[in-house]
Amino acid sequence: MDLKDARDKIELIQNEIGKVIIGHTDALELLVITALSGGHVLLEGIPGLGKTTLAKTFAGVIGGEFKRIQMTPDLLPADVLGVNIYNPYDGTWALRRGPIFTNILLVDELNRASPKVQSAFLEVMQEMQVTIEGETLRIGRPFIVIATQVPYGEPGTYPLTNVQIDRFAYRMLLEPPEASAEEELLRRIDDIDQAVVEPIMSTEELLELSALKEKVHVEPVIHEYIVSLVQSLRRNEYVRSGPSPRASIWLYKGSRIRALIEGREYVIPDDVKAMARYVIPHRLELDRRTMLEDISPSNLIDDVIKETPVPR
Repeated sequence: MDLKDARDKIELIQNEIGKVIIGHTDALELLVITALSGGHVLLEGIPGLGKTTLAKTFAGVIGGEFKRIQMTPDLLPADVLGVNIYNPYDGTWALRRGPIFTNILLVDELNRASPKVQSAFLEVMQEMQVTIEGETLRIGRPFIVIATQVPYGEPGTYPLTNVQIDRFAYRMLLEPPEASAEEELLRRIDDIDQAVVEPIMSTEELLELSALKEKVHVEPVIHEYIVSLVQSLRRNEYVRSGPSPRASIWLYKGSRIRALIEGREYVIPDDVKAMARYVIPHRLELDRRTMLEDISPSNLIDDVIKETPVPR
């Protein structure tokens, strides 16, 4: 598989998902970037925007085993990871694996789960392994967590810790569709309800496609540009806690995949700028003054990008 084959395959994925999803072009591209870079993604927005449908449809198109967990306050870590079950007939214990053992895991409304259950995802999202009663088990590849989150503050929600949020390579806030997209949705609703998406690739092809990122060249000046952006945010007067080095890593990985999607063999500064809005905002903890001065993480990142010299 070469770069042209990769571009053609990604177009097939987008067209197949287009049978069910109207709009959300940026979200779809971010899901492709997530899958090919080996990260996890957090989708946020008010109920009814199609977050779950988008994630489920994407999982069906890229192949592999798919499982879904609907998070509730009474869920237990064993419901996610699994538990050893005693067989009274032969006196043996057997592991009943939880839904975490899959290729693509949709975690619906993650912040409705208690902090204890949220912490069950920390090890597997970072180390690709699960520890159950002292036994460590590896998770097969690919392994992608697509989580949705409802606005914090609604009844029955728990805020995600900074550690949990940092496990997500990317985060995106979905907005309500434009009027034209919503009208098209109504015109096509009958066809969408009956549409069936087909797998475009296997897990082996997904891993092969992901490996092409190593053919995308990144100049040293791009490395310096990424570090300059992250360092500038850490030093910013409005930032109480800046992005960790993990932000730099995912800016680098995401930029290479974006270049791959665009059909280029090299990364340009625009790739880094585009990925910054998905990689950095959820890793920033701002000073309280920003509330008084109406400064959001996105606005702050835009200002830093404008102030940081662009490599030539």
